[in-house]
Amino acid sequence: MRVATVDSEVSRDDMVRRLSYLGVMSGNQPSIAQIAALVGSPARANVLTALLDGRAMTATELAHAARVSPQTASEHLAKMTQARLLALTKQGRRSYYRLASPVIGRMLEGIMMVAADPSRQPPRWRGDDALRTARTCYDHLAGRLGVALADSLAARDQIMLSEDGGMVTLAGEAFFHSFGIEIAEIGRRRRTFCRPCLDWSERRPHLGGAVGAALADRTFALGWIARVPDSRTVTVTPEGRRGFARTFGIDLAAGSAG
Repeated sequence: MRVATVDSEVSRDDMVRRLSYLGVMSGNQPSIAQIAALVGSPARANVLTALLDGRAMTATELAHAARVSPQTASEHLAKMTQARLLALTKQGRRSYYRLASPVIGRMLEGIMMVAADPSRQPPRWRGDDALRTARTCYDHLAGRLGVALADSLAARDQIMLSEDGGMVTLAGEAFFHSFGIEIAEIGRRRRTFCRPCLDWSERRPHLGGAVGAALADRTFALGWIARVPDSRTVTVTPEGRRGFARTFGIDLAAGSAG
């Protein structure tokens, strides 16, 4: 049997398939509007941004970050936890909140990239220079330092990055082993192994995934970088400047990686 339409005739089976497709598109797709509404609130956006360094914070600390009362903050936190943007952990009397997964961190970085699109506004940096130089992006390094690390590893054929994935080469495995990172071990973790993460201030990729996180952890452990309280900014120590130059050919003062 065929069913007449304004434009042409289609079979009943075709019609059923199209209606089924429309039903999926309208009823079973993830609710972008719901997530956008949650992230679009200035207070909730401040909370999410405060958690972008991957650490957990209390409701009181997040109320301060959001610039709202504790009661209002609790309402926001409950909504974002219910929507699985945040994960809640309780230790004794204290409740700690963190981003539910690295996917949430990547989503926030993506939104920041769109918000900073020069076609929407004049291309100017609105943050301080320290934040642009080196900061955390969930659990890996971003800013000039993060991009320079990715550039250095790629230039030496120690990693290979595509638009949405990456791999560590044999030369890279040997390098990371000498640097104190066991690639085979982190490859067993239940998360993305190696991927580019587009940097919203530099507009170029830094290194994310388990490899990026391990690299950040190692540089923290070596004392090359240190966290700035109440900020995603990290400072590069004098030992770190020497170490990044010696190991990766990075001179942050000159803004280059060799």
